[in-house]
Amino acid sequence: MSYLNPSTGSGSRTSRSTFEFGRTYVVKPKGKHQATIAWLHGLGDNGSSWSQLLESLPLPNIKWICPTAPTRPVAILGGFPCTAWFDVGELSDDGPDDFEGLDSSVAHIANLLSAEPADVKLGIGGFSMGAATALYSATCFAQGKYGNGNTYPVNLRAIIGLSGWLPGSRNVRNKIEGSLEAERRAASLPILLCHGMCDEVVPYKYGERSTLVLNSAGFRNLAFKKYDGLGHYTVPREMDEVCNWLSAKLGLEGFR
Repeated sequence: MSYLNPSTGSGSRTSRSTFEFGRTYVVKPKGKHQATIAWLHGLGDNGSSWSQLLESLPLPNIKWICPTAPTRPVAILGGFPCTAWFDVGELSDDGPDDFEGLDSSVAHIANLLSAEPADVKLGIGGFSMGAATALYSATCFAQGKYGNGNTYPVNLRAIIGLSGWLPGSRNVRNKIEGSLEAERRAASLPILLCHGMCDEVVPYKYGERSTLVLNSAGFRNLAFKKYDGLGHYTVPREMDEVCNWLSAKLGLEGFR
């Protein structure tokens, strides 16, 4: 459901401009509305394809919000425009991060969630680039602000990342250490990371490294699941893991 080739691209930034988000797809809860989760697609995809999969999950108490990323030039594709939550060049530990694009997307997602009822638990999940955006959201929640300094407005209760990586991983620990409130939020936020060991697009090492970095930054409520033989896609046993984990962490009724 996404294309991302970590071996190519210049890592260059796109010019400063505002991109328009695409259509948002909503899957309404079939039972009592206990949680709302924004689910983020991978590079070149849209909210529709994931909404169909999420609707089939045995989680009747969850409302799913599936936004579509803006269409923008992407460095890793040689500047070719496609749906992307932020610009990305090659995946590397010292490559540049598009924090402007990340902040814009994370703010859009937080705004969607902030309209939900006060008694509903909120979460963010995603696949590939969507997972990267969800993990960046987790670091903004812990700090209480976006990278640009604006206040992060949503109380997150769950983060899920499938086949993804952590943007800005070099500085996460420094941004959270020293603030008791940030450390408290980081320690309390449940995070589930899943990664295929045969992922040819976002190599397994990036999932493993993201887990280590988040853990060292104080995200203690963290589960990492690896899957032998799994490439850059999802399979039923992985989604079963997601369902079981969400049901346990959010205390969902009616899980079947």
